[in-house]
Amino acid sequence: MFEKLDTEKPNPDTVNLDSMNVHQILKVMNAEDSKVPKAVCECIPQIERVVEFCIKAVKSFARVVYVGAGTSGRLAVLDSAEIIPTFGVDEGIFVPILAGGDKAFVNAVENAEDSSETGETALKQISLKKDDVVIGITASGRTPFVKGALSYAKTVGCSTCLICNVSDPRLSDSADIVISAYTGPEVLTGSTRLKAGTAQKLILNMISTATMIKTGRVFGNYMIGVKIMNEKLMDRAVRIVSDIAGISYGKAKQIIIASEKNVPVAILMALTEGERELCEKTLRTADGNIRMALEKMRQTHKPLI
Repeated sequence: MFEKLDTEKPNPDTVNLDSMNVHQILKVMNAEDSKVPKAVCECIPQIERVVEFCIKAVKSFARVVYVGAGTSGRLAVLDSAEIIPTFGVDEGIFVPILAGGDKAFVNAVENAEDSSETGETALKQISLKKDDVVIGITASGRTPFVKGALSYAKTVGCSTCLICNVSDPRLSDSADIVISAYTGPEVLTGSTRLKAGTAQKLILNMISTATMIKTGRVFGNYMIGVKIMNEKLMDRAVRIVSDIAGISYGKAKQIIIASEKNVPVAILMALTEGERELCEKTLRTADGNIRMALEKMRQTHKPLI
């Protein structure tokens, strides 16, 4: 069964891997890695559909739940954790479920991925709702833990997605959308932390970042959710406001302080010359989206851009 998986086949270009010198090893690894972006690019239509699911979920105050085992699960944890400081959002928007629990992030947990019942139980424990989106991640496209999670998610009524690295995943029927980034045999046979893992990381980056952008967590190409917790972050926040509004560094810092260190509010204040209380209220009615807030304020304020 396993030897037929694309991710388990030997790579004909690395059959003498142990006989290569270090330079040759690095060159062949780099050559294989260069195939990953193309594999991901071919999946953009499917990734787009998943992002649309995620946007709808986040706007409805629902969750995006990642489910995976081993490398796939660890990448899910990493992406979920980094969303919080990057976009200044609360925990619980992107939720990672790792086979074997938190301890499996550092140490392998034997047989954690082999039970579909455990995958189902893990989603029950977070009180999965029908408005949530569940994204299963498995290089082989067959992991029982992921199967159990996806199957249960479908009974709840969730939108479901499978991210895999094989051309004919066994779990394709368990997902509404299948993102099959075919990366081929690994340099080191079966080591899916290599090309397969790289492809999964790129796809998760795309899903979470695009979702956050389209739910108002980005203005232009700036991370406006930055929390000002130290001098470096204050400097970043001031530069963001200065660049967006086209004002001096000193003026931007004054506005940041007047906004009580709330960057989106400071941006709106700088663009409209509005008072903090009005900008705060308008942002709340616009669900934190600065462009929507600007439109709401056009009737009484003239934006500077």
